[in-house]
Amino acid sequence: MAAAGALRRHGFDGRLSIIGDEPHRPYDRPPLIKQFLAGEWDADRLALPGADAPDLDADWRLGVAATGFDAATRTVRLADGEELTSDGVVLTCGATPRSLPGTQGLAGIHTIRTLDDATALRDEVTRTTGPVVVVGAGFVGAEVAATCRTLGRDVVLVEPLAVPLARVLGLEIGAVFADLHRDHGVDLRLGTGVERVAGDGNGRVARVQLADGTAIDSATVVVGIGVRPSTDWLAGSGLTIDDGIVCDASCTAAPGVVAAGDVARWPNQVFDDDVGRIEHWDHAFAQAEHAAESLLAGDAAEPFATVPWFWSDQYDRKIQLAGRVRPDDDVVVVDGSLAERRFVALYGRAGRLVGVLGMNRPRHVVQLRPRIAERITLDEALALFA
Repeated sequence: MAAAGALRRHGFDGRLSIIGDEPHRPYDRPPLIKQFLAGEWDADRLALPGADAPDLDADWRLGVAATGFDAATRTVRLADGEELTSDGVVLTCGATPRSLPGTQGLAGIHTIRTLDDATALRDEVTRTTGPVVVVGAGFVGAEVAATCRTLGRDVVLVEPLAVPLARVLGLEIGAVFADLHRDHGVDLRLGTGVERVAGDGNGRVARVQLADGTAIDSATVVVGIGVRPSTDWLAGSGLTIDDGIVCDASCTAAPGVVAAGDVARWPNQVFDDDVGRIEHWDHAFAQAEHAAESLLAGDAAEPFATVPWFWSDQYDRKIQLAGRVRPDDDVVVVDGSLAERRFVALYGRAGRLVGVLGMNRPRHVVQLRPRIAERITLDEALALFA
């Protein structure tokens, strides 16, 4: 929807088709595992403004998947057999949650990506008893665990790494999140993974067997072990597929074809052309708008250089992170303290400021985000707090 709006704003007045395999108009995904799962919001409140704007003038093709693509002719094949050939294509097909092996078709196993996914989990959380097992302590798993605890459900959070979020934030900061969840009654099972999931003989999950030899009886399991870009349908398209749709710096994947959001893999000049995908809500909007502009600009398209930013709400803590951080970066707490869980942490790599994390410190993240784009050194960032 962001790409479509940008095309109209920049003067495209031709036919505009929007294809989506979900039956719903665009909606806000972050609240799915927070306000919506908690029962505080209904589905109508999730709707994004602008989808019905008259000036969008779009031909919506909802509830029909794209099943094939030819980049040379810019032809999209749909599941209903129709083919659409166009002057330009914006690929914003997102990502698909990873699943646990051997759990397909087993009731009570949930991944969260869509409104229908979240609705099914919300219905189950409100009517079942016993512990909710959450597999994976990344941001999705941690937020689901926090919401379920807020609803009064017992929660077991399973994570193969030593602490939650270690793969993103490192061990020291991850330990803060471990203590946060323990203090709210979450049963953390760290350093172990799922060995197998057993059913009850009637097609429903009954037990989760862990690699450390322990087992958890549960009828509700939420799997949050990451996503993979939704590119299977692009096999044979002529595009370069490698952990997403490979694009140049302007988000262009082929002549007349651009990509944005979780599925796009492109070199970000702010971080020395570091090639990768970014799975953040705010980023998807910004990149989609830029990709649309690149489509209209053609050879004159400019690079999409950005400092990614996202947030997470867990209990009464609001976490914000700007930049591109790695678990082996240098981490310095410059304001507040880890013990009180109100702090600002700077991330440095090769002497440069590459990220800032704030827990209940949003102002500092907002102020430092543009400084990351300016490529200031870590010492220069530290001097701001002297």
